[in-house]
Amino acid sequence: MPLNAIEHFLILELLLIFDPRIDDYIFDAADFVQPVLRWLRHCIHSACPEVEESIKWRMPFFSYKGRPLAGMAAFKNHATFGFWQRYELATGKEGSAMGQFGKLKSVSDLPTAPELRTMVREAMTLIDSGIKEPRPRRLANVEVPVPEELQQALANDQIAALQFNAFPPGARRDYCDWISDAKRPETRSRRITQALIWLKDGKKRNWKYEPRK
Repeated sequence: MPLNAIEHFLILELLLIFDPRIDDYIFDAADFVQPVLRWLRHCIHSACPEVEESIKWRMPFFSYKGRPLAGMAAFKNHATFGFWQRYELATGKEGSAMGQFGKLKSVSDLPTAPELRTMVREAMTLIDSGIKEPRPRRLANVEVPVPEELQQALANDQIAALQFNAFPPGARRDYCDWISDAKRPETRSRRITQALIWLKDGKKRNWKYEPRK
């Protein structure tokens, strides 16, 4: 049965509001993390109908009036969520990087829906007031999802895995970005092989540029 004009409009509007890439991201996350991500997404949309979805730094990101509002991410054993202007918010925890509410493993690890919606509206008010966005002073410490191929390689190399996990978030991010940026599978494979060698030697991705002791 053909759709009428109103139905077409509603479908187009939904497509503009909900980024299908975030649907895929949530679907690919661990089963126990998916309800957390869906619940966060629902609370943001219910508090901010004008929210815009996108993927930034390979993670779901939410904007309001073209300015950053909040972001979330899924990892192997937890999820994270944080407001972009968290240092200016009067409510909530400051946290570090995106992990404003710590390592999330269930919805119960987060504030209640009314509390979270209050934080969203407060973040919107900051944007409406014209307060400038803070510089990404801790961007280097933002955790990013580990590429699947690297996860598999580390699972088979305990020494490299121990060193990778011992590195600070910025050092892990350097490896993840380097491997994810590879366009061809063979290039990615070569980089993973090289990464394992460096990791077992205790070297960071950019070890060549570090000052010599």
